[in-house]
Amino acid sequence: MTKILRIDSSARTKGSVTRDLTDRIVTHLGGDVTIRDLAQDPLPQLTEDWVAANFTPAGDRTAEQVQTLALSDALIAEVEAADTLVIGLPIYNFGAPAALKAWVDLIARAGVTFKYTPDGPVGLLTGKRAIVAMASGGVPMGAPVDFATGFIKQVLAFVGITDVTFVAADQHVARGDDALKAANAQIATLAA
Repeated sequence: MTKILRIDSSARTKGSVTRDLTDRIVTHLGGDVTIRDLAQDPLPQLTEDWVAANFTPAGDRTAEQVQTLALSDALIAEVEAADTLVIGLPIYNFGAPAALKAWVDLIARAGVTFKYTPDGPVGLLTGKRAIVAMASGGVPMGAPVDFATGFIKQVLAFVGITDVTFVAADQHVARGDDALKAANAQIATLAA
């Protein structure tokens, strides 16, 4: 059975286009679903103590440093356990929501989800796929002012997830139901 990690980042819990799309994607795919709702259960920003703990070799960490990294470890374990990530990505002011950026900061860890090599960084979370449900009010996906989809694709590749599919309900305010119809048509073509 497919293991899905669903990540919702919309601040809106009702009337959210991306939440509706992630619902539809997860239903279409089927499988065992873990939900990480970044609006209902917000994540902390990185702190100086977190950075210090992260840069301390695992065997040298104090009990306090281990506790400081515990949430990050749990978030990484969720990604490691999943075959497929389904990520809700609303575009806020041309970029990804701060809640999603906080998640990225906590899961992108050298030596854990990526490693540095003489040829550059190599992602360690390989063999997974991601489906990103993107919605915007007026920004077309891939436009020069779309700083969200390129960001999430880069971050996922950085940690080793290169099989990324976008389901776009872009320019939703301008296109209305046509944007949702296009996104639903994309969902219908997704392989389970």
